[in-house]
Amino acid sequence: MFCSKCQKAESVYHRAYSGEYLCKKCFMRSIEDKAAKTISKYSMIGYGDRVAVGVSGGKDSLSLLYVLKALFEQHPNNGNELVAVTIDEGIKGYRDESLRIVRDFCAQLGVESKVLSYKSLFGVDMDEAMVLRPSEKKISSCSICGTFRRRAIDIAAETVGADVVATAHNMDDQLQTFMINLLAGDVERIGWIYPEPVQYANNRMKKVKPFIEIYEYEIAFYALQREIPFQSEECPYMNESIRTDLREFFNRMEKAHPGIKHNAYNSMMKVSKTLRNIPGDQGKKCSVCGRDSTGDVCSVCKTVSVLTSSSNKQI
Repeated sequence: MFCSKCQKAESVYHRAYSGEYLCKKCFMRSIEDKAAKTISKYSMIGYGDRVAVGVSGGKDSLSLLYVLKALFEQHPNNGNELVAVTIDEGIKGYRDESLRIVRDFCAQLGVESKVLSYKSLFGVDMDEAMVLRPSEKKISSCSICGTFRRRAIDIAAETVGADVVATAHNMDDQLQTFMINLLAGDVERIGWIYPEPVQYANNRMKKVKPFIEIYEYEIAFYALQREIPFQSEECPYMNESIRTDLREFFNRMEKAHPGIKHNAYNSMMKVSKTLRNIPGDQGKKCSVCGRDSTGDVCSVCKTVSVLTSSSNKQI
């Protein structure tokens, strides 16, 4: 099959939900154009913004770093700057490889890189947290890691003077998060999924997700076509979360009904936007750390407290 867009080159990818056959060049351009349109549609990045990209060493985050680097080079007069921030969770035998990949890729692109660890920020790494977590509270590894990671990326972005934090969450991630919140009864959190950025944290940064309208497997294919090196090994703790089950469910549905993820995403956006506009607790500060919080004590401080208490009991 020849490419549906250029009608010249042979296709390398069949986009089942649209019926398109795309050659390598047109496929890569479609991903980059989609990210650029998403940034524009939601006013994610402004003139002169210094953007910190959360880079883990996986396919999504390294692809996002590449796409933003190329986009900024195409529009040098916008005055944007790019820096990569990486979080070392402290998972033995897993994180070392990704840290090396990030370091080498940032050097190749000429992008500044900053690394912070859970241990330095919270006094405990993930391997230790897995031992310390109390069994009676049933705290999942992903709950601990997600809570720490969001705060760690914020702190890393603050230390490099960023105006915007960009993460590589894709459409699949957002659908899974929506379902997790729905099934857990966390209706208020569904409003946070809507991609229009809001200012937060102590220096009023914005958090954006330029890949939010792109399928996960298309980002993986993009990384392969661009020959972007990435860590393929999955986190050893990932299967504790219901997220894995939801990922498999949506992938089965998409295979049987191409485009169903798009439909579900569009419905999710309508629900999320409606809930986002409902007034809630605004401007609260954590009584422990002083950062933005939806309650008197933020989730990070609660998690640290639980792990500390468990550690004291073991001693």
